[in-house]
Amino acid sequence: MTHDNSETLRRFIETVWNRGDLSNLGDFVGESYEIRHDPGDPWDGKTLTREGFAERVRVSRAPCPDQAFASVDMFDGGDRIAMTWTWRATHLGEIAGFAPTGKTIKMSGATVYFFKDGKICGHWQIADRLSVFRQLSASG
Repeated sequence: MTHDNSETLRRFIETVWNRGDLSNLGDFVGESYEIRHDPGDPWDGKTLTREGFAERVRVSRAPCPDQAFASVDMFDGGDRIAMTWTWRATHLGEIAGFAPTGKTIKMSGATVYFFKDGKICGHWQIADRLSVFRQLSASG
């Protein structure tokens, strides 16, 4: 059976991360999800159940519920897809000790997503979290 992993990833980003819709998470994410490398992410190095991944999404989206990832480029390597992206959100909740500012914050990054049997089972990511820190520091 062949899978269109690029299309799955596009739908996953839009449905799960941009809209926060977890109702069909099993369509996108495998039974377990390994965060192989994601410095600054509290889940870095952990393997999550699907339910644990759902909690990660809820916690991550809470301070910026209108967040939106936009794919810049996608490189399809079959069971590994690399995506460069930009992220934009309104700072409405506490982030790392920074009180909500109501301002728009932005960052960019690159993520390699790993697939098994057409489901995302992990990622390796670099994100420009320093720019978020700078934007939040300038808001205070």
